[in-house]
Amino acid sequence: MDMDAFFAAVELKRHPELKGKPLVIGGRGDPTQRGVVSTASYEARKFGIHSAMPLRTAYRLCPEAIFLAVDFEAYECESLKFKAVLKKITPIMEDAGIDEVFSDITELHESSEAIARRIKTEIRAATGLSCSVGIAPNKLLAKIASDLNKPDGLAILTEQDIATKIWPLPARKLPGVGPKTEERLRGMGIETIGDLAKMPLNALVNRFGPAHGNYLCLAAHGIDESPLITHWEPKSSSREMTFPYDISDRRILLKTLKELTAEVVDHLRSEAYRCRTVTVKIRFSDFETHTREKTLERPTDQLQPIESAALTCFSRLVLKKRVRLLGVRLGDLSKSEAD
Repeated sequence: MDMDAFFAAVELKRHPELKGKPLVIGGRGDPTQRGVVSTASYEARKFGIHSAMPLRTAYRLCPEAIFLAVDFEAYECESLKFKAVLKKITPIMEDAGIDEVFSDITELHESSEAIARRIKTEIRAATGLSCSVGIAPNKLLAKIASDLNKPDGLAILTEQDIATKIWPLPARKLPGVGPKTEERLRGMGIETIGDLAKMPLNALVNRFGPAHGNYLCLAAHGIDESPLITHWEPKSSSREMTFPYDISDRRILLKTLKELTAEVVDHLRSEAYRCRTVTVKIRFSDFETHTREKTLERPTDQLQPIESAALTCFSRLVLKKRVRLLGVRLGDLSKSEAD
């Protein structure tokens, strides 16, 4: 189950006067500053605007688009609403992100289509938002199916549909195939998922390595044995800041680092975790990126030792150029002991 243009849909719910207009959500909502597109309304996508595109590029493609800042708090609120609805209908769930969920409906008594339609109806009633549902024998095919008839779509795939409905799709439609992989596949003469399915396994392994090559071969044939993960433990928690302009003032960088550290420590404590490692990342104006890491004597969720470690990491970085991005990551997490 995948919410349709989720961030944009939430904003349209709050600002119905924007309905039908090209809407772009990203960064601080200012296309003259740095930032990337988080999502775009379907009207904006007609101009070629897509997620992860620089806001400035989106503006060039559609100067009349309306740009809004990302409001994660509002999106998280709506996310909790639709997941609560889904949990009542399909208790076995894998949370795949703020706008996406996998559900196992094997043991439910209704037909697959009836379950999907109930999900769509009840989510719309609870949130006023639409979603697209894909039903298939495994997670890979269900993910592809959810994207076939967007927005407000419903698609059901069986193994017999792979040759007729999956193989004609562009290779980029396969989860795990990004721009770089797509470019490399094109260099091998592969344009569609069907082309990929015809490629011998050893050729893919030679080109992409054992893990990725084997995945591409299996995925092209619709094979996926991955289970639903109903609970997982995070390995790290982080916060980053991309500055609207390059920074050289050390005082601003230190102030920002302390603020980011305080934010990520608050999140760590709210989730009842402690960390053992602290990493500071810095990206210069030319995109050169460096990290420094410090291991604490013992796991902690206290701000003072974590901030001290972050400042130590920062002091080991040579500020030879202006800074574009600053970030802090807390890793090697473990559950906090109960008082």
